[in-house]
Amino acid sequence: MRQNKILSLVGLATKAGKTVSGEFSTEKAVKTGIAYIVLVSAQASENTKKKFQNMCTYYKVPIYFYGTKEELGAAMGREFRASMAVTDQGLAGAIMKELNNMDERR
Repeated sequence: MRQNKILSLVGLATKAGKTVSGEFSTEKAVKTGIAYIVLVSAQASENTKKKFQNMCTYYKVPIYFYGTKEELGAAMGREFRASMAVTDQGLAGAIMKELNNMDERR
């Protein structure tokens, strides 16, 4: 059930126009300081993961590796998404809270 909550929040943020997705837009959001959290699909290539990990560390943006490309895409009403950023502080906080709760249960 936890997983659906995270994807629901991603969907909510998308409907509110508070997400960007795709490698270029996600990178731009991080570098311009509007990204509050970055989600990268657990299925993304090692290269993509490393690139975003380094970028997010440098810009001090929380990053999580989560879900499949299909799950992230579906939550955003699109096909596949390997990376996305949430640009609303409140929604980003809610997603982080769920992700951290999920980690604690493992």
